[in-house]
Amino acid sequence: MSFGLKRAFHLLSQRCLSTVAAEPTAHNLPPSVTKLANQLPSTSSSLSVQAQPLARPVYLTVSHLVPPESSKPQDEVVELDSFIFSHPVRRDILHLCVVQHLDSLRQGTASTKTRGEVRGSGRKIRPQKGTGKARLGDGQSPMLRGGGIAFGPKPRDFSTELPRKVIMMGLRVALSARIKEHGLGIVRSLAWPTAKTKTLAGRLDELGWRKTLFVTGEESVPEGLRRASSNLYKVETKQVCEVTVYDLVKWPRVVLDVPAVEWFERTLAKDSKSPWGRAARSLPSSVS
Repeated sequence: MSFGLKRAFHLLSQRCLSTVAAEPTAHNLPPSVTKLANQLPSTSSSLSVQAQPLARPVYLTVSHLVPPESSKPQDEVVELDSFIFSHPVRRDILHLCVVQHLDSLRQGTASTKTRGEVRGSGRKIRPQKGTGKARLGDGQSPMLRGGGIAFGPKPRDFSTELPRKVIMMGLRVALSARIKEHGLGIVRSLAWPTAKTKTLAGRLDELGWRKTLFVTGEESVPEGLRRASSNLYKVETKQVCEVTVYDLVKWPRVVLDVPAVEWFERTLAKDSKSPWGRAARSLPSSVS
């Protein structure tokens, strides 16, 4: 090693040792850094910072299917779970769930005959050579009229599957989208006193609830509402365990009763195992 390189390494080592030994006092820092350090609060002072909730609950006014007895009814407000009724809207999840539902509705019964299933003789139509025409086989060839169909449809199952969590997220997204579009209503009960269709139609016109899906969380749809709405155009009643993402997307207005809201909050919770409420249903009495 030359004398110049030795001296350079010696000076570099001395500079590194002096830098490590120096204390980081204020006079060793640049003036701009010293000024900024003086403006910062000391670590001993306690900062009063309150944690804000990540998601606020959703509040919705309770409606009345049956007209209230009092002329000035008091407004009732129901508190909804924000995890279910204020979920970020995911159009891709809705698309997956709707396509999966529509695929399950396809019959898949279309069927055509191949050349081996068409009735007819297997005799060759004309000689292979000498006629100047194209070569042909038997009369069941797909190139001839009345012959078999090449690559035609056969009976098949068009249904597809989706993960459980995707379906559960689709229900949350659909319910949240209905609230954001002001298309979700909540009533205490869907019981209707009479089976007259005209009476129910007049009440729905007052509320603006035409083209409405009524969802109940009871064991069965109330008899009065079922009979009165069975002959109304674009009015349908369902149990909450039968509702799909397609129903929530298709109907512009969805009306739930309080048991249906509780069913959704119990079934679509984070720790739920089934999107259709199997885990939320009560066990038989014989099972302890």
